[in-house]
Amino acid sequence: MFDSLAVTWAPRLLSVLRIVAAIIFMLHGTQKILGFPAPPGSGLPAMMTIYWWAGMLELVGGALLLVGLLTRPVAFILAGEMAFAYFMGHAPRNFYPVLNGGDASILYCFVFLYISAAGPGPWSLDAAMRRRV
Repeated sequence: MFDSLAVTWAPRLLSVLRIVAAIIFMLHGTQKILGFPAPPGSGLPAMMTIYWWAGMLELVGGALLLVGLLTRPVAFILAGEMAFAYFMGHAPRNFYPVLNGGDASILYCFVFLYISAAGPGPWSLDAAMRRRV
């Protein structure tokens, strides 16, 4: 019984994981780039700085993941961004992720790495384009 449920629901829940992760991830980009829902405490980053590029990756990459377009390469790039964010911004503060604020970066990194390997799931533009061919 559970095997048949898994066959039916695992691909759909992969799509749900991708969509929910993308929405939450995009909020980091909208905060950095658009100041929404509130600007960062340090203010909006200057254009072309590392923080600005991170916001652009989060905003644009998150939007692409949300709709499931170019999912595998985008998720791989975002996993790399999160690894970079962790080791450059969080790890120097403290060894323990719960103390250095990097636990979300680690989680995003591995969720995106999984999505880059597993694909977007059936509810995506990538899957829709594959069905049309």
